[in-house]
Amino acid sequence: MIAQGIFAAVLIAAIYLFSRNVGKIRRNILLGQDLDMSDRKPERIKTMLRVAFGQSKMGARPVPAFFHLLIYVGFVLINLEVMEIMIDGLAGTHRVLQGPLGALYPIMLGFFEILGALVLISCLAFLYRRHIQKLFRLNMPEMKGWASKDATYILIIEIVLMAALFVMNATDRSFQLSTGGSMPISSFLAPLFENIGDQSLHTIERGAWWFHILGILAFLNYLPFSKHFHIILAFPSTYYSRLDPKGSFANMSSVTTEVNLMMDPSAPTPEGYEPPTSFGAKDVQDLSWKNLMEAYSCTECGRCTSECPANQTGKLLSPRKVMMDTRDRLEEVGKNIDSNKGEFVDDGKNLHSLISKEELWACTTCNACAEACPININPMEIIFQMRQYLVMEQADAPSELNNMFSNLENNGAPWQFSPADRANWTQES
Repeated sequence: MIAQGIFAAVLIAAIYLFSRNVGKIRRNILLGQDLDMSDRKPERIKTMLRVAFGQSKMGARPVPAFFHLLIYVGFVLINLEVMEIMIDGLAGTHRVLQGPLGALYPIMLGFFEILGALVLISCLAFLYRRHIQKLFRLNMPEMKGWASKDATYILIIEIVLMAALFVMNATDRSFQLSTGGSMPISSFLAPLFENIGDQSLHTIERGAWWFHILGILAFLNYLPFSKHFHIILAFPSTYYSRLDPKGSFANMSSVTTEVNLMMDPSAPTPEGYEPPTSFGAKDVQDLSWKNLMEAYSCTECGRCTSECPANQTGKLLSPRKVMMDTRDRLEEVGKNIDSNKGEFVDDGKNLHSLISKEELWACTTCNACAEACPININPMEIIFQMRQYLVMEQADAPSELNNMFSNLENNGAPWQFSPADRANWTQES
């Protein structure tokens, strides 16, 4: 009963902490501007099932896709064994599903062990790619420091948790005897514990049991502080994918209304219309909630940056960094709100403090980043809105664009020709 009480207390505390931290992330996301994306629900569901659940866009790079699929499937299916551990911890039972499932039970756990071994191998492969092979996109400047450590920590945690599961099964002598040693991994490890007394075996088995479940609960509470929160957010993020053609741009309704009113002063002002107070995105609060959710959903895989033509030609722009900077600034704003009793106090910084003009104007708006993202994130939307702020609020655009703007204003076209001279080329010389 003492062990059950301790387990229940730890479980409740872990769920509470996780819920509180997820609540903060939800609060931060909802700081963004309202955006109605309730349309085309069947198409959105299909997109989510295909991209998030089906991993359809991962196949563009077969090697990481294969290893990621193993980890993904392992994460989903091995949770069935975690469910049994939860029940045992609360009810004081031991392998509660063994009785109801009968002969199917060792077959199921044997499959989980094989899957767990494949997960372990996949984690080692990813560590190799990141730290020994040193893939360029995984070691770019924005990946230095915490970003690299975070990815490494997660892989090591998964390896340790899998090892604890194998030790737990290997030292459960009664379980080994009842299954006839049919568990492929734990049966291989069991001889390592042959000369240990029953009491010591039981102690190791219980220690591995507690280590495994406490590790999972700790991992759960680590997720909200990690890029691996995409495990959860990939599904809503892909559900709210942009379904319109990527090359289309939405008009700013406030600008359109203002222009129409200026062109026709006698036109009635739309009911409920309020003149805009700002244009574009100065800080994260000016972005949509969808943009902010995508910032938290980013997997930091770097596929967007590796496909970016501006980055390939040596420009400063990295679409991955744009998403990481947006998330960092949003976290900063959230902490500001927490420390000021629910109100944001101007700290003299904004999103442009992290993302430079050089980065923003290097973007060619080609949408290669959005096309490459395995969960349909679109960094270009953030870049475009930040550009709007620079142009419409700060009148801060490259000279080439300022010349074009002047020509549009004076000549009604991007060229330095009077409208009366446009047809001169048709005249015989």
